[in-house]
Formats: sequence, C-alpha cells, structure tokens
Amino acid sequence: MYHRIVAGIIAALTVSLPAAAQTSPAAPETVVLFTNVRVFDGKSPQLSGPANVLVRGNTIAKISKEPIATDRSANTKIIEGGGRTLMPGLIDAHAHMALSTVPLALLLTADMKYTILRQGKSAGEMLLRGFTSARDLGGPTFGLKRAIDEGHIPGPRIWPAGAPISQTSGHGDYRPFHDLPKGQGDPVHFSEKEGAAAIADGKAEVLRRTREQLMQGASQIKVMAGGGVSSNYDPLDVTQFTEDEMAAAVEAAEDWGTYVTVHAYTPRAIQKAIRAGVRCIDHGQLADDATAKMMAEKGVWWSLQPFLDDEDATPFPKDSANRKKQLTMTQGTDNAYKLAKQYKIKTAWGSDTLFDAKLAARQGAQLSKMVRWYSPGEVLKMATGDNGELLALSGLRSPYEGKIGVVEEGALADLLLVDGDPVANIKLIEDPAKNFVVIMKDGQFYKNTVN
Repeated sequence: MYHRIVAGIIAALTVSLPAAAQTSPAAPETVVLFTNVRVFDGKSPQLSGPANVLVRGNTIAKISKEPIATDRSANTKIIEGGGRTLMPGLIDAHAHMALSTVPLALLLTADMKYTILRQGKSAGEMLLRGFTSARDLGGPTFGLKRAIDEGHIPGPRIWPAGAPISQTSGHGDYRPFHDLPKGQGDPVHFSEKEGAAAIADGKAEVLRRTREQLMQGASQIKVMAGGGVSSNYDPLDVTQFTEDEMAAAVEAAEDWGTYVTVHAYTPRAIQKAIRAGVRCIDHGQLADDATAKMMAEKGVWWSLQPFLDDEDATPFPKDSANRKKQLTMTQGTDNAYKLAKQYKIKTAWGSDTLFDAKLAARQGAQLSKMVRWYSPGEVLKMATGDNGELLALSGLRSPYEGKIGVVEEGALADLLLVDGDPVANIKLIEDPAKNFVVIMKDGQFYKNTVN
C-alpha cells in the first residue's frame, strides 16, 4: 500500500550510521533568543508589549519583558526582533496532505512514485507558508508523516486520520459503476488499497476499518456522515451511516483514547452524529438553530471552512450536479458562522483543499478572509491556540508530546516572526515569502532572513 511504499523508499535511502557515530556524545543543546519582539500568544487576540523569548532545544524556555541573560556561545543564536511580531506557527485543522495539490486524475492514473514526490514537495511548501501543524482528515498520509518526522523532508507536524470511513455510495466511495456489485472476496478498489478511503457497511465492517486506521497510527478517525459536494453519487441532503454504525466507530476510537470527527452538512446528519458520540463536526454549512444549540450543549467542536462562491471555490462544470450542490452549500456559510458565534461553539478553522496546487498556495489568503466574520485577532487565535486545543483531543494518540498553538513557557517552539503586525494587518499572512522572516518548527529554523 501507499504508506508501505513510502516507508520502503525511506528505508532504501537511509544510510545506517557506524557504531562509533551512534554512540558519540550528543551535540550541545541549541539556544535561540528572540529579542525586542511583540508576542501574539495564541490565547489573547492582542499583542504584548516588547518582550524577549528564549528557546532552548525544541521548547520555549522563558518569556520576559526584561533582558534574558544567555551564554553567547557558538550554540546560542540571537534574533534581533526589531519590534516584529512573534507568534505561534499556524495550524490547519482540516488538511489533506497527500491530496491537496495533485489533480485527482493523476492520483488515479500516474506512477505512484511520481505522486509521492509531488506530495513531499507540497508538504515543504506548506511549512514555508507558516503552517507548522495540520490535522489531516483523509488520505494516504502515514508514510508522508513518517518521512517528515524522521527529518528526510521538511513539512508540518501531521495528526493523521488515515483513510476516511465511508459507507457504500457515501462521500468516500469513488468507485465506478462497473465495479458494482462487490462480491464476497472481491479485491478492494484502488482508492482503498492506497488508503484514500475505507468503505464499510454494518457495525462489524466499521469496527474493522476504524481499527485498521488506528493500527497504522491514526490520531483521530474521520467518518463520512452525509452527502458531499465533490462526490458523484450522494446528493447533499442524504444522511450516511446508521447511528449504530457511527457509534461503533466512536467506541473503537474511544477505546484507543481518541475521537471521531465527521463530514456532515445537514441538520439530520449532524444531529445523528452527535447522538452517536462524535466530538467534532467538519463543515456543517447547512446547520440550523436547533442543531447549533445541540452542538453547544454537548460541547462539540465545529471545524468550519470559509467556503464561498469566490476565487477559492473548486471549479465544477456549469449546471452540473456538483456545481448545484456547491452553490447550496456555500449559501449556508454566513449563517453557519453566525450560529457558531451566537451559541459560542468551540470553532476551528481549516482549508480543506483538494487536488489544486494553485488553491493550496492560497492557504493564508483563505485564512485571512475569515475577517468577514471575526476580528483579525480572533482569526489568528482560531488558527493557533484554538486549533491547538482541538488537536489535543487526540490525547495519547497525539503523535507529538508538548503543547502547540501558543507562545508560553514550556510550549513547543513552533514559531513565526512576522515583519509587521498581523493583528493590525492580517493580509500580511497572505504573503509568507515576504512577511514571515523566521519560520521555526520544533526549535529548528526552516527559514531565517533576519540574520
């Protein structure tokens, strides 16, 4: 499968260290001091006054208004902030790391090694846009994540869901009609073999496919609970999976200490999912007042995307069924954000980009358009501290130890130094090549144009 091929490529390219090298003393801990910065901490929508921030290894060690004394040795680097803004790395709460930039036709037909290389390239590009973490909600991402974590290629931290669980005819079922009916013992479809989807019907199959994702390292489980825009067989209004089927996925996830999030748009689909025990709704543009109230009462997260009929909308042929579904869905976005704010629902932000490299490059622009509903400070808080809280729902299934999304002592050093004040001018995040002068992940520099 996809992740095995990626792991094999990595193993083939990795050179074993000689025994002497493996037992040599560890390198001295790296120390970085940011001086004279204003801090956006991911918890408050305002900037701090002038401050100094010390990073030791991969952790924020100290934050002080007063000068911080350091041993200015060869292992200490001083970054003169000059009044710039130091903030947490951005977090995308609805990403598709393996599927965001490669067109669907290529994913289905091209040499897999070619698509793997393209996906690795796009992960590095995402990191250089300032996104240091991503909650991946569907796709063959386990191998990509491993390559990043082992330092073979640059990219964000990934919380992977693995293959999304879909019923037959659901949002994750992309099989052509000539593959139906599936007989007993028939091989699974290409999309399933490569980890892009997991089709399951009935509690037993849902349990098995959910457990398969957990076995491979899923930090949360994604279930398709209702109709989708890009899928071809399911109208937007349909509800998918029975409550018992969804509850089976929830039970399997909770047995592993994590949770289920669902793709859903309509009140019926959302309410059924909440009754089954899911802890996060992704999308939900067609939610009504009663549904939003239910989400608030149950403490369910709402991972919303700023889907509008604008330059960032996925292009579909005019008058096609997909285009009609898209228009129906985008017309609900304003009301969805209104309800989220009215009921004070825990709200996350994500891009949900698929199969479009040009759209993926507009990740920061998609975030900045959130000022249609929120203040700039609220937008940045949502994409840092709030999204970090959502990632923490994975509990012990989180792939990384430590707190992210905030600038506070003891948190992981995923940091951006912005040339300007993004609270005053959020459009700064739309041009990371120009305005993000430092990009740090896990205490390591991936960009530094200050010195």
